[in-house]
Amino acid sequence: MKTRQLSIYRGPCAILTDLNLNIPQGQWTSIIGPNGAGKSSLLQAIAGLLRHTGSLSLDGIELSTLTRKALAKKLAWLDQQGGSSPEEFGDSLSVYDTVMLGRLPHQGWLHLPSEADHISVEKALQQTDAWHLRYRPLQQLSGGERQRVLLARLLAVDSDILLMDEPLANLDPPHQADFLKWQGNLLAQGKTLVTVLHEIHFALRADHLIMLDKGRLHFQGSSQDPRTHQALIELFDGRIRLEKLGNDWVAIPS
Repeated sequence: MKTRQLSIYRGPCAILTDLNLNIPQGQWTSIIGPNGAGKSSLLQAIAGLLRHTGSLSLDGIELSTLTRKALAKKLAWLDQQGGSSPEEFGDSLSVYDTVMLGRLPHQGWLHLPSEADHISVEKALQQTDAWHLRYRPLQQLSGGERQRVLLARLLAVDSDILLMDEPLANLDPPHQADFLKWQGNLLAQGKTLVTVLHEIHFALRADHLIMLDKGRLHFQGSSQDPRTHQALIELFDGRIRLEKLGNDWVAIPS
């Protein structure tokens, strides 16, 4: 996926300007930056939810030329807020039916879910350790349980590109470890993962980092490149340092 001279707008205001980005196919890219840098806006623009100028393309095809259904098949999207308000889902929508919503791009108008749809939903719920919740109303779940259900909905889409805004929100450490495990499984399948993360130590596990600051690109590069590490320290005004812990890099306030 590539952007060229991409500017993103909320109403009349430009949130991000002149972005030239390369998001590698089949790899994990994390987007990081200070609060208000435009991280969520970038994901929303890729998902077709915000107006933009410039080029935003996938395999040489402008995403703006795709129908909503075609785009929904190519890109699965997890919102930062999870879209879990009663106004959107209702008070009684079950966990199972919530995850089945992820299959809508694959279903015809007014068609009942197919056997393949049911298989995908069960697989996604098993993968996120939420199968035992399948009959529960979504609105009766804890924050962590609801997040796992919404991650299952994302997986059920079975798209090639997964966009995730704060996917670790409300997850306890064991389920954060599960998240990293199925990230690895998805990458092994050739999926492209794009995450917005505030947890820098998790972001550094990605293959590629995009850093945003004040509505512009600060730096992009490999997470293992020393130049990327230096740019990350500068992004946060020298208020962090990076230390190696085993095979991983961690950020420590300094």
